[in-house]
This record gives sequence, C-alpha cells and structure tokens, in this order.
Amino acid sequence: MAEKRYAGKWIFWGVFALLVAVAVFIALRPDPVWVSLATVTGGELEVTVTEEGKTRVKDRYLVSSPVAGYLHRVPLDVGDTVTPGQLLTSVEPLPAGVLDARSRAEAEAMVGAARSALNSARQKVAMARAEADLADKELVRLQALTDAHFVSDERLQQVESAADRAQANLRSATFDEEVMAHELQAARTRLEVSAARSSGNGAIEKVAIQSPVNGAILGIVRKSEGVIQAGEPILEVGDPSALEVVVDVLSFDAVKLSPGVKVRLTGWGGQTLDALVRRVEPVGFEDVSALGVEEQRVQVLADIVSPAEDWRSLGDGYRVDATFVLWSTEDVLQVPSSAIFSHKGKDHVFRAVDETAELAEVTTGRSNGLYTAVSAGLTAGDRVVRHPDRQLEAGVRLRER
Repeated sequence: MAEKRYAGKWIFWGVFALLVAVAVFIALRPDPVWVSLATVTGGELEVTVTEEGKTRVKDRYLVSSPVAGYLHRVPLDVGDTVTPGQLLTSVEPLPAGVLDARSRAEAEAMVGAARSALNSARQKVAMARAEADLADKELVRLQALTDAHFVSDERLQQVESAADRAQANLRSATFDEEVMAHELQAARTRLEVSAARSSGNGAIEKVAIQSPVNGAILGIVRKSEGVIQAGEPILEVGDPSALEVVVDVLSFDAVKLSPGVKVRLTGWGGQTLDALVRRVEPVGFEDVSALGVEEQRVQVLADIVSPAEDWRSLGDGYRVDATFVLWSTEDVLQVPSSAIFSHKGKDHVFRAVDETAELAEVTTGRSNGLYTAVSAGLTAGDRVVRHPDRQLEAGVRLRER
C-alpha cells in the first residue's frame, strides 16, 4: 500500500509539473501577428499608364474675313453641316461716314468750286472752238487761192499749222471740261451720299465667305453683324467624324510610348474603345497639377480604330480616360506588389505555411504597381503576407485578419 501511495504522489506531481510547464510556455510564447494574406494566382497582367485626355477634330479650318468691311450676321449654328463652297456669310463695303456741320460746309464749298471750274472750262472750250473754226475757214480760203498761184506754199503751211494747233487746243479744252465735270460729280457724291443720307441706288459689291471643306460648324467666333477687319476670324469648320484623342502625359511616361502602342478609351459615357498612338510630340510643356505641383508633360496623339458606329455620339472636345498598354501577357504567375520587399539586395516575400511566416526569395518581373510577375520562388496557391511589418520575422506565428 505504501508503495502505491508513493507512486501516486509521483504521478500527481509529474502531471502538475507538466501542466505548470505548459502554462508557462503558453504564457511566455509570443502572440501571433495579425496580417493580411493574399493568394498567389496566375492570369493576365498588364503594365499600363492612364491619363485624362480629350477628343479633337483632326483638320480644323478657321475661316477669316479676307477684306475689311461690314460683316453680315452668320445664319448658321454650331453643329450645322456644311459642304464645300457653301455660302456661310458675306462682307460688304463699309457704309459712308456721317458728315458733321463742318464737313458738310466744306463739301458744299467744294461743290461750288467744282461747278465754277466746270463753267470756266466750258468757256475755254467755246473759245477754242471759235479759234478752231476761224483757222479752218482761213485754211479753206487760202487753199482756194493756191490753185491760182496767189499764195505761196510757205504761207499755206503756216495756216495749216495754225489750224492743227487750234484743233489741239479744242481737244485739250474738251478734256479739261470732262475732268471738271467728274470733279463736280465727286464733290456732289461726297455731299449727298453718307450713312445718314444714302440714296440706296446702285448695286453693292459683296465678298462671299464660303466653306472650304465638307463637315460641320465647330465654333462661331463672330455671329453678329458689324464692322470687321481683314484677317479677323469668323467661324471654325471641320469634319467631326475624323476625331483624334489628345492626352497630356508625364514626360517620365511619355518616353515609354511610341507610335503603334495600344490605347483603351473609357470614361466617356459609352463602351470601351480601341485606339493606337499616332504621334508623341517631341516638345514638352510645363503644367501645374491640381495640387499645385509643377509637372513636365508631353502631348500624345492617338487615332480611334474601333468601328465608327461605336463612337457615333462622341464629339469634339469630349473627355476620355486613355489607358496606354505598355506590356501585357495572358498567363503569368503574379503576386501583390505590396507583399514584395528587399532583403540583402534581393526580393523576398513572407509565405504563410501552417500559420507560420516563412521567408522566401522570389524572382520578379514586370509590375503594374498593384501586381508583380513572379518567375521563381512561389507556386500558384501559395499565400503571402501583404504589407509585411519590419518586425515580422521567419517562424513568427500568423493570424489572418
């Protein structure tokens, strides 16, 4: 009996010590670290650049006034279709100015002076005609006496010369009379024709402003009638079915683009459209972001290649979201980029194995910022820790949030 009691004590104290040891181990064991886990999967991966852009008609024509004059009101509205040679509006000569009291008095005086000059010219014409008639009669009389040898040849030549001079003086006086008549008419016109007193007689010349292309009105700079100067813009014409997309891209991203790069257009209110980069401008410009940061940007032009019926409702100046596809593959093993960190100069992740963190070296490839391609170190189905804490080490127990 004593031996049984002695053995029972040892069993009791042994179990008690074991329980104490387990309790101490549990109490001193580090608590598991709460983490977010992600599953390594395979699938499509794209490296893209997304920026906001807008549509623009490729060929735009700014129609200007070829001459200075009075512009007629433009009867068309934005969006109206036009054809080559269609009359858009017209420009007339400027109306005559209004004469003030001083200018009218001067004009009346000029009319009087011109009238007097015309009367003087008419008197000179009458005098020249009388002299020409007298010279002609003298020439006829002497020619009759020449046959009877009563007049010398020298005298006859003198009379003929005098008759020619008299006719020339008559023609000159007649021309002077015509000049004075025109000057009188000009003086009367200046006095009688003005913006306040217009006769309204006679045809007015008009310069027709015609459409240069087949398309639609994109904008009207000057719709109301009024005085316009030569070269002043009137309206803008273009073909709205020939659209291009203009995107301002950061110069850091622009160097990765080239003609032929695929573009996806979204965010315009319709289905996703396909486009191709046509040109990357060689000159950048400075722009200020919404946060006030100065940025160097480059304009990139893209052509829409989707069927026209898919973007029929898309017009000039519409906003779009342009996603440039720099690299893509249909099937690649990928892991969240937030799970990768550098350790001893190489990329690593913490892999969750039996709720324990295991440090695993990985070989990475392309990344789009959210996911990174992995070519070695992981297999599909592995679970890795997102945003690993610096204090996280291999062997630490994990608990998923």
